[in-house]
Amino acid sequence: MESESESGATADTPPLETLSFHGDEEIIEVVELDPGPPDPDDLAQEMEDVDFEEEEEEEGNEEGWVLEPQEGVVGSMEGPDDSEVTFALHSASVFCVSLDPKTNTLAVTGGEDDKAFVWRLSDGELLFECAGHKDSVTCAGFSHDSTLVATGDMSGLLKVWQVDTKEEVWSFEAGDLEWMEWHSRAPVLLAGTADGNTWMWKVPNGDCKTFQGPNCPATCGRVLPDGKRAVVGYEDGTIRVWDLKQGNSIHVLKGTEGHQGPLTCVATNQDGSLILTGSVDCQAKLVSATTGKVVGVFRPETVASQPNLGEGEESESNSVESLGFCSVMPLAAVGYLDGTLAIYDLSTQTLRHQCQHQSGIVQLLWEAGTAVVYTCSLDGIVRLWDARTGRLLTDYRGHTAEILDFALSKDASLVVTTSGDHKAKVFCVQRPDR
Repeated sequence: MESESESGATADTPPLETLSFHGDEEIIEVVELDPGPPDPDDLAQEMEDVDFEEEEEEEGNEEGWVLEPQEGVVGSMEGPDDSEVTFALHSASVFCVSLDPKTNTLAVTGGEDDKAFVWRLSDGELLFECAGHKDSVTCAGFSHDSTLVATGDMSGLLKVWQVDTKEEVWSFEAGDLEWMEWHSRAPVLLAGTADGNTWMWKVPNGDCKTFQGPNCPATCGRVLPDGKRAVVGYEDGTIRVWDLKQGNSIHVLKGTEGHQGPLTCVATNQDGSLILTGSVDCQAKLVSATTGKVVGVFRPETVASQPNLGEGEESESNSVESLGFCSVMPLAAVGYLDGTLAIYDLSTQTLRHQCQHQSGIVQLLWEAGTAVVYTCSLDGIVRLWDARTGRLLTDYRGHTAEILDFALSKDASLVVTTSGDHKAKVFCVQRPDR
């Protein structure tokens, strides 16, 4: 697994240490800063009031939770089940999961059965159903203070519930939904749609702004850590950094500066100075959030041939599926559809390790405060990797189909996964090295 290569990544620009990002100071490492919190009220004050249709809440199914998987779901993978809790109320593939950020005791999941549920991690008990969706629920998440939970379906219907009262407090019908994310410090919800718009609402009063991109889907987006900007990627390969207060784009990367295919994912480092974007063109681009310039390009050294790709994918296809920054070392991780996890050194812009999976990587997450990166993949397995050495630390099994999403608790004690086997599972992470 270990691979130390100084030439494994191709950089189209000079190494990071030769570039100046903040005046005359040169950055050679990604360091963690503690930016002062923006004023959420100031952000929300300048939003425009718009009219929108209120959706009537529909009465949901009343029930239940289970600790063991239900019978009747036949999967292609068999083996041990390392999970502590299995939530099996969904009747089709479970597409998304998010944990409440304040206590990390609740999960919300959404699925192909047009349903979303809020449930308790400790025992799988259902708290309430987020009822009323009529298409696959592909986005779900809690607000920064865990008081609200939002769900969004493919048709563009978004709904928000108050967690303590279990009551719907807001809904809106946008275009076909691509992504959704809560603001990190305010009751403000952002979403990207297939018409190219990025929407921002103050919830529950509905004050709204729209950020109009190119005439193609806004495929991914992320609010920057300062809470004042957002980076959005589009199907035509362009990248835009938006000023959330003023409503204008600060930076636009297109043509050779952008990607040569639709964007699939975007991430920022902890102080918001660097942005990493991924695309179906197999490139990951490192962008200065201050200047809007590309400061590094990473490509896979080779495209591994993997026969066990997702249904409908050609064996020779590859793309960047997920990426992220390490919070304690100048490292970035990029996960590819061919099953390669690439660990890049940002200081030298070289490939540090390549960690191969049996099938395509769906998502990766860095553990906070460590150099451990978690991956979930189409083979139904969660893996933990030491990014310093490229060594596999451990893995967790239990799903009988591909994992489609996963979430990690703040203290990295729990991993919660969703799968094509109609289940969500909770795994307790045990690491002898901590």
